[in-house]
Amino acid sequence: MALVTGVFALLLLATATNAAAATIGTARGSVEQVYVRGATPGLQVSLVNSSGATVGTKTVNSLGATLFRDVTPGTGYKVQPTAGGAASGALTVLSKQSAPPSTTIYDQTIPTKGYGYLTTRDGTQLAYYVHPPSDVANALPGAGGLPLPPPDTGPTPTLIEYSGYGYADPAGPQSGLAILANLMGFTVVDVNMRGTGCSGGAFDFFEPLQGLDGYDVIEAVSRQPWVLHHKVGMIGISYGGISQLFTAQTQPPSLAAISPLSVIDNTQTTLYPGGILNTGFAVAWAQERIHDAQPASATGGQPWAYKRIQDGDATCQANQDLHPEAVDLMAKIRANDHYVPAVADPLSPVKFVDKIQVPTFMACQWTDEQTGGHCPTLAEHFTGTNNKWFTFTNGTHVDSLAPETFNRWYDFLQLYVAQQAPITNSALIKAAAPVIYQEAMGITGVTMPPDLVQVQPTYSAALFAFNTQPPIRVLFDNGAGGAQPGHPQPGFEKSFSKFPIPGTTMKQWYLGSNGTLNNAAPTQSGAEAFTWNAFNRPLTDFTGDTAGGTNGLWTATPPYNWTQNPAGSAVSYVTAPLSSNTTVIGAGSVKLFVRTNKPNVDFQATISEVRPDGKETFVQGGWLRGSARKLDPSSTPLEPALSLRAEDISPMPTDRWVDVVIPLYYQGHVYRAGSRLRLTISAPNGDQPIWSFKETQPPSGTASVTVRHTSGMPSAIRLPVVPGVSVPTGLPPCPGLRGEPCRTYQAFTNTTAKP
Repeated sequence: MALVTGVFALLLLATATNAAAATIGTARGSVEQVYVRGATPGLQVSLVNSSGATVGTKTVNSLGATLFRDVTPGTGYKVQPTAGGAASGALTVLSKQSAPPSTTIYDQTIPTKGYGYLTTRDGTQLAYYVHPPSDVANALPGAGGLPLPPPDTGPTPTLIEYSGYGYADPAGPQSGLAILANLMGFTVVDVNMRGTGCSGGAFDFFEPLQGLDGYDVIEAVSRQPWVLHHKVGMIGISYGGISQLFTAQTQPPSLAAISPLSVIDNTQTTLYPGGILNTGFAVAWAQERIHDAQPASATGGQPWAYKRIQDGDATCQANQDLHPEAVDLMAKIRANDHYVPAVADPLSPVKFVDKIQVPTFMACQWTDEQTGGHCPTLAEHFTGTNNKWFTFTNGTHVDSLAPETFNRWYDFLQLYVAQQAPITNSALIKAAAPVIYQEAMGITGVTMPPDLVQVQPTYSAALFAFNTQPPIRVLFDNGAGGAQPGHPQPGFEKSFSKFPIPGTTMKQWYLGSNGTLNNAAPTQSGAEAFTWNAFNRPLTDFTGDTAGGTNGLWTATPPYNWTQNPAGSAVSYVTAPLSSNTTVIGAGSVKLFVRTNKPNVDFQATISEVRPDGKETFVQGGWLRGSARKLDPSSTPLEPALSLRAEDISPMPTDRWVDVVIPLYYQGHVYRAGSRLRLTISAPNGDQPIWSFKETQPPSGTASVTVRHTSGMPSAIRLPVVPGVSVPTGLPPCPGLRGEPCRTYQAFTNTTAKP
């Protein structure tokens, strides 16, 4: 009995000791969040409100931290061990309002050069690296032979580059543009988003807190004595471009201008085109973010952060503790495969760019292989500023940095951030051009074209010249205007007062028998059928390096493998030779009357130009999940919009004809006189370099699809034609147009079906 009593006493002592050792660490309120750090791993803790009611319960992760999300703003919150014990002090949970409770948080010292940490309104430390103009001497290959920016003396114009990529990496920003901005004479502050790299906090895809972090970065940096005018601009391509939209909507007082390049308009148009999950680029990108948001280690997180930890950066190591609390992006993607406004709208720039009030320069590509060709729709929604300029062209993801666009981007930053005449540093840009494009695109011999703004002798003259340029600029036939086919220079350009282009008319070509597209609606009934199979062609039309390496996607004439549709696997329709040049600028749609033997079928529409020389050029595409065919009330034939709400999802009846509208992505293309326009309808896949669709409907096997065209059911393609556009050039080289594969045209024989 004594032995049992002794053992029991020891157990009680051990329990008491463990309880005493357990700690909740430090708790702090954030923006609709509460986080805990320095707690006992495995400890269960609860968040209680001012009334003592439990809001949520979490288990502290192995690094001693945890995070409560979706907490209602207010005061009096506390964190306490769920099993009982000492609670934290009272916590305040902040709202999503842009301005912080106090601006004293911006009284931080940031050096003129080098690595460090910036503290945001909720105490989170963001890793940054400051690159002064002189950094270009070491960062740009071959810079030794170039005229470099003058030594850093006094305040310099400053730009922020902000994303979840490895921007703060001391070895140089990953996928960043700091080198180019340094050449322009700017200091660049590269910042890693919370939950990535050496930054503290937990990652979630463009949660409101990321935009507010951007606000805090701008305000803290702008107060530094080395920042000219105490105003900063923003630069960045892709992720770093999209983040500008999310940050600028918060309206930081010290933000001078933004310049987003190669961005999205809506998360859905890249992630779920036409309601179909983009298992190619979009899913792969999300998986990379999941990996990069992990605590830095030999197997996860960002390698540069792990190196800093190995080299003794205690702050970086401590900042990893909340990284395990990152949102599971793949679970979030799966849970939101339909449109839920409360979830989707805050992640869709098209819904909030009207809040952006600063001068804006934006450039996008119709055939961007990563973000997709839907960015142009943003232009009409930028109603918060009159100082806005947009450049659109065909091309790859990197073509927002092509010479003509680069010139305008440079001019914009000089005028609206540096507030100086672009002539000041234009010689550096021109001298560096061959090196820039050799490194970025693997293309030699590319130079900068003449630029009217850059020859103006004064700031006021240059500003006047820039501001008189129309806001919409379309570069046609990018790849046809250089010394060699595929060089990133357009055949010609046109400018317009707004987007959609004034005077645009809807041109319809109607599907007809014998694979024809006709100007007039059908008077006789006809139908064609195909066997649907999403895997009878390669998933993509390109394999290999997707950047500027040898035979890479960004090089002059990449080796596309744009294969023909096998017989019986599609339906194809072509117009008669066009009697005149036909300029299409905008989106458009394909309206079909179809019948299938499966309740759900995914469609792909492909638009191409069949040239008089026997070549065929890809122009654009579109997608639709048959069950998601219901249109939103805002939809128009030239700017179609799917509802995608769960309540509007409906199986396709197999016993009758159903009308479906396939939204097309944007294009800016001249179909030359003598060419024919071709429409192909098939299963998804085979027409994009890195977008692909492995989770198509039906999920396995094949389906039978019939397309009908009658007087009562006139299937047609509807495109936005801009009349009166003078075209000074002939057929571009094929191959040669950037982002638009070219192949030898092969006629396709449709399988006739009973109408």
